[in-house]
Amino acid sequence: MPNQSMQLNQVFQALADPTRRAVLERLVGGPATTSELAQPFRMALPSFSQHLAMLEHCGLVQSRKQGRARTYRLVPRQLKAAETWMTRQRALWEKRLDQLDAYLTDQKE
Repeated sequence: MPNQSMQLNQVFQALADPTRRAVLERLVGGPATTSELAQPFRMALPSFSQHLAMLEHCGLVQSRKQGRARTYRLVPRQLKAAETWMTRQRALWEKRLDQLDAYLTDQKE
């Protein structure tokens, strides 16, 4: 379980950055090279490559080198794990809020 928790932490850390989220959104449309992914961002390629390395490290993307170009593709499995965690949290908090609502309704009467 600690390993799963660490992987989930890495996914949320990766998702915390707007550049990395934008890269993931772009990859929903299909694989892209490093230069294609970096094009909309105003940063040096080595800095941008660090973002890609983090996404790959936490398992959100995979890369493949073809000649001189490196192509990235989305790996949604880790996003599914994050979604599952958030769904459980939402259910927990909805239950707690329903209990609070019932308590406050009883207090009002």
